[in-house]
Amino acid sequence: MVGTERLSVKKRLQGERVLVSTTRRLHYPMYFFLSNLSSSEILFTSCIIPNMLYIIISGGGTMSVTACFTQFYVYGSLISTECFLLAVMSYDRYLAICNPLHCNSLMNSKMCIQFASWSWLIGFLLSVITMVFISNIIFCGANEINHFLCDFAPLLKLACSDVSKIELQVFIMSISIIIFPFIFIVLTYVRIIQTIFLIPSTAGRRKTFSTCSSHLTVVSTYYGTLMFMYSAPSVQMLQNSNKILSLLYIVVTPLCNPIIYSLRNHEIRKILKGLISNIHGKF
Repeated sequence: MVGTERLSVKKRLQGERVLVSTTRRLHYPMYFFLSNLSSSEILFTSCIIPNMLYIIISGGGTMSVTACFTQFYVYGSLISTECFLLAVMSYDRYLAICNPLHCNSLMNSKMCIQFASWSWLIGFLLSVITMVFISNIIFCGANEINHFLCDFAPLLKLACSDVSKIELQVFIMSISIIIFPFIFIVLTYVRIIQTIFLIPSTAGRRKTFSTCSSHLTVVSTYYGTLMFMYSAPSVQMLQNSNKILSLLYIVVTPLCNPIIYSLRNHEIRKILKGLISNIHGKF
């Protein structure tokens, strides 16, 4: 059953990305960033879930230090990338609603590629700094991690040296990766909501808000979990809830994102129905 859930996550994410990439009518900034978001989540789930399933089925597993650090780096980089992509998507919504006349010139194809590229690049570069901090930890004693992935809090529990400085350093890094993009998203939505309230008709306000409600839903669940997980400097605080919260953004969020973004989007539903009808017509 868990294996079926993993296939469901990957199929939904891959289907969403393929649909956006192959349909010319969806070659808009919002859908371009959505395909990047789907790509990051495909890599994210592929990095964590296969080993997680093995651990669940076999009741445990082994992993080398190199593999553990590699997993920590890759999924940490993808978390950072997704934070920046969500911030860029909020800026796109801000331009579309608050500055529609200049939206196409400010968010053209070149700018979209640059925003997406910088999101990926900065996400992976910032994680290098975190890895430098982690590599300075002295590990000894027990080599068992009470978790299904190599996460920050479980790794610190294996340390013999003083980790208070490293906790503080990673806490500061978390602010730049999680809090700053979140503040930017909040500020853009404050301006978006102000603009929406200026629309005279109720139907117009409802239609305009519906274009960013999906993004707002994903931001609330994703950032809420991450802020509790990685912006809290105390490891003891996370001891009992770490696994549950990890499952929320590793499995639940990628599983729900294609539904929230795609199936609630009228344009994508319309094109998807057309593709299904064409396939049925051929057979």
